[in-house]
Order: sequence, then structure tokens, then C-alpha cells
Amino acid sequence: MPWRSLSVMDERYFFISECRSGKRTITDICRDFGISRTLGYEYIKKYEQYGLEGLKDRSRAPHSCPNKTPKAIEERIIKFRTKHPRYGPEKILSKLSERYPDIKWPAESTTNLILKRNGLIPERRRIRRIEKVNPIFDPSAPNELWSSDYKGKFRTGDHSYVYPLTIADSFSRFLFAAEALENPTFEATRAVFTRVFREYGLPLQLHTDNGSPFACPTALARLSSLAVWLLEHDVYPVYSDPGCPSQNGRHERMHRELKAEAARPPALNMSLEQKKLNAFIKEYNTFRPHQALGNKTPASVHVRSEREYSSKIVPWDYPNAFLVRRVFTNGAIRWGSHNWIMVSTALMGKDIGLEELANGIWRVYFRCKLLGYLDEHILRIQDIRGPNKL
Repeated sequence: MPWRSLSVMDERYFFISECRSGKRTITDICRDFGISRTLGYEYIKKYEQYGLEGLKDRSRAPHSCPNKTPKAIEERIIKFRTKHPRYGPEKILSKLSERYPDIKWPAESTTNLILKRNGLIPERRRIRRIEKVNPIFDPSAPNELWSSDYKGKFRTGDHSYVYPLTIADSFSRFLFAAEALENPTFEATRAVFTRVFREYGLPLQLHTDNGSPFACPTALARLSSLAVWLLEHDVYPVYSDPGCPSQNGRHERMHRELKAEAARPPALNMSLEQKKLNAFIKEYNTFRPHQALGNKTPASVHVRSEREYSSKIVPWDYPNAFLVRRVFTNGAIRWGSHNWIMVSTALMGKDIGLEELANGIWRVYFRCKLLGYLDEHILRIQDIRGPNKL
């Protein structure tokens, strides 16, 4: 089953949305979300009292702190730091201890917290648009899960950049493609996948990172144009957590071998570089034994997929109870006579399905993929990026 990657707040919001619909019992919903009924009713009570704010975790900080640094000492630390803005906690304590040896100064870690609390140490802004959930990808047969990535970029002897696109089966380690491309565009990437799908059939899922053109971290459900195209051909895209290449460790291990064999040193031009990549594919698939396969070769383990590729996209029939809406060129759908609801520009010209739960709450789908929940009271789709517990 496809896995979802949600923040804790997202999960709690979706739990409340299911409860507000009134279509199922609280017991069933709690079972689906992996929580007790006691905790479920607690979330409902907090939501009814405080709204979305009530779903946030409360601070566990004590109401009083008898060992807190005295205000006078804290003020001296702040005053010294203001005069010497490039001095860190260690230097500040060293100089203050020299000047006031009779005072018991706080630890270096406490001094660092004092400086941070008073805005004297600028915090690094970390933009994390996707919450980490530590997904596990462990297929039990060929073609259940393929993986793909770009092996960075490097220059050939004629100073042209090469972007090698690699596609492999996660179970058998069979390498379908290592294609030297001039640019990692959607069109170029799709062309390679089309060739591979025609030759080897379709996988159930494709595992990639969150980079372009595989995903768009800021879009609804991370949908990119490539992800939409994959869904239209019944291939379900799944993603690693941001900044966690180890979750696709099998593919990264292959990349190390590819870099050593085909990119160091690079060929004189792209045509010759492709010959090196083709030679690597043949050696990797048919000669090199793999310990995880009992020292068999990928070619001796892999079998062709029985799911055939067709360039013709079969229209998706949503259930009769669904409300079907076309996404316009602005990436939004019409809602009523005057309102627009933003969906995704990657879905321009596509039909999405909306399943009404109750009380103005709708599940939003593109084909088989659940994108999120629409609350018609606020005219907004709450994102779902694809099972994670509260």
C-alpha cells in the first residue's frame, strides 16, 4: 500500500475531519489512525473548545524553575555580549570570570540559551516543507518497487555537462537505464521512462527523492508533472524523507559504483560517456554478483513485468457518488458560482474526484491517489502527502 508522509498536526486534522463527517463511529476511526478511543475523544474535546489551536501539543515546561539564573547575572551576560557581538559563550564566561571572580557564573550551555532567548544568536532558518516519517521500502518481488534518481552532474572532456538518469528495480537490483542527458527536464526524463516501460513493463510504485522533476515539495501531495504522468499510467510515486538519501540506500550504493566506473575520469564527450554507461549497465546486470542476492547477478533474478505500457491514457472512472471537477489552467477548480479552490498547476486540464463525507468535508482524489481534505467552509484543501500515526 502507498505510504503517507504527514506531520502530527496533519494527522490530527484529518482525524477530526473524519469525525466531523459523522459517517463512521469514533471506534472505527480511532482504529484506522492507530490511537485509543480515550485519546481520540480528547482530541475531539480540544478541537471543540479551541479549534485547530487545541490540537497542538502543550508545552511541558515547568511553571517555576528554582535553579533559574538570577536576572542580574543574565543582564551582565547580555551587556557584555552586546559590546562584543562576536564573542561566544566560552569567551564571554572567561572574561566575566576574570572581572568578577566571586560570582558563580552559569554553565556554557546555559549561557548559550540566555543569548538565544534574548535574540543575540541568530537562529538558522530551516525550511522543512515535508515532515519526516522514516518510510521503509522493502519489496518482496521484482517490479513491486523501482527506484530512480539523477547521479548529480559532471563535465565531459569537451566541458559539456552530463546528467545521468538511472532507473533500477529495488528487489533484483536490475539496472534498466543509465542515460546521459543534457538537462534533467520533465520531457527528457519522461522519454527515458517511456522507453524503459515499453521494454520492461510497468512497476507498481516508483521511489524517488523530492527533487525536480520527480516531485514538487511545495505542491499539493508533492505532485509534479512527472508524478501526474506516472499516476496516469498506473505507477504510484512514493518519496524519501527530505535530506535522507539513506532511505534509497540500494540506489545510492549503485551510484557509487557508477561514479567510480563511468565518471572517473569522464569521457571526452556525451556520446562516448553514454558508451561507458552502457558498458557499466551490462557489467552491473550480468557479471557483478550481489551479496544481497546470494551472490547472484541482477539479470538472473529479475523477471519482466506483466503490466504492459500503453501510450494511451485510459480515462479514470470515479465512483458515481463522487463529484468530478476539471482543474483549470490556473490550477484551481470552480466551487459554486463565484469561488475558486486551488489544487495544483500540475493537474491543469485533469479531472479530480471529490467524495463528500458530511458537514462540508470532502476527500479529494486524483485517480487512485488521495490528495487531501476539502473543507468547504474555508474553501481550502488540507494537504495529504500520502500511514503514520498520531
